[in-house]
Amino acid sequence: MSVMILGRKELESVLKMDEVIEGVKSVYQLKARGDTVVWPLVSHEFTDKTAVMDIRSGGVFGSEQIHGLKMLNNFPFNKDQGLPPFNGMLMVFDSETGIPLGVMDAAYITCMRTGAAGAIGAQALARKDSQSVLLLGAGKQAEFQIAAILTAIPGIKRIFIGDLLDPMHGQSFAKECPLRLKRHFDITKDNCCFEAVSDLETAARESDIIITITPSRQPIIQKEWIRPGTHLSCIGADMEGKEEIDPQIFVKARIFADDIEQCIRVGELERPIRENIISKEAISGEIGQVLCGKKQGRLCDEDITIFDATGLALLDLVTGKRAIAQAKKLGLGLNAEI
Repeated sequence: MSVMILGRKELESVLKMDEVIEGVKSVYQLKARGDTVVWPLVSHEFTDKTAVMDIRSGGVFGSEQIHGLKMLNNFPFNKDQGLPPFNGMLMVFDSETGIPLGVMDAAYITCMRTGAAGAIGAQALARKDSQSVLLLGAGKQAEFQIAAILTAIPGIKRIFIGDLLDPMHGQSFAKECPLRLKRHFDITKDNCCFEAVSDLETAARESDIIITITPSRQPIIQKEWIRPGTHLSCIGADMEGKEEIDPQIFVKARIFADDIEQCIRVGELERPIRENIISKEAISGEIGQVLCGKKQGRLCDEDITIFDATGLALLDLVTGKRAIAQAKKLGLGLNAEI
C-alpha cells in the first residue's frame, strides 16, 4: 500500500485559488445537507514559547468520501532561528476503505482554504456593489485573503491594509501586493489600489467589506466605526480567548458561522454568547445554508452582516483531495510504501 506525499512546492504547482474557492463552497454546501462531520477541536498553548498547536479533524461524505485530520503548529519565535514559524501536516483517508490517500504540508493548504473562506463569506453576504475592503492584519495569511477576495469579487477597486503590530511592514506589504499577486497567484489587478493605513477608524468607515486576520485577544474594530451595509469576515478568532471586533457589533447584525457550535466555543461569537450580549438564537445560520439557498443571507443593503469562520478540517481535506488528484495527473509528489 502506498501513500502520496506532497510538499509545499508541489502544492503551489497544483492548487489554483479559483478551484480552491469552488472546493470550499462545495464543502460548506455538503455540510448544510448533513453530509459532513466536525470532530472536536484539540489545542494546546506552549506558554513559555508563546506558541500554539491545534488539531482539527472531520469527514466529508456524500460525493467526497474522505476523512482525516490536520495538525498545525505556530511557533512565532522560530523565525529568530531561521525556521518556519507556521507548519504542520494534513492526512487524508478514504472513507470507503480507511486507506490513507495522502500526507502533505498543511500550512500552504490552510492559507489557501482560509483565504477562500473569507472571500466566500464576503461573496455571499456583502452588498453586490462592494468595491472597498479593509484587511486587518498583514501577516502570512494576508496575501491569500487578498488573492481570494479579488478572485471571488472582481469589482473590488481599493484594499486598505492595517497592521497595528508593525506599521512599516504594512506599508511594504501594500507596495509589494501587485508583485506578490502576480508571482504567487498569477493575478493582475491594474484597477485595484493597495493602501497601508494607520487610521483604522477612517478606513473601516470607508470600507464595504472588513476582513480580520490577526491573533488579537481584545477587540480592535469598534461598533461605532461600522456603517450600515458593511460586511465583516472574521477569520483570526479561531481559539478560545481570541477576538478582533467589538462584541456589540453582533447585536443588530445578521450572523453566519462556518460551524455554529465551534464558533460559540472558540470563534468571534465566543464572547458575545458567553456574556449574553446575544443569544444563540440570534445566529441566522451557517454559510453553507446560504450557499444552498436554505437561508437568506443579506436581506437589504442596510444590513450589517458577519461571517464567523473558525476553520474546519473539512476544507483542508477536500483541498488536499483535489491536490492529490491533480498531482497524479502531472506526475508530481512522492509515493511511499507504508
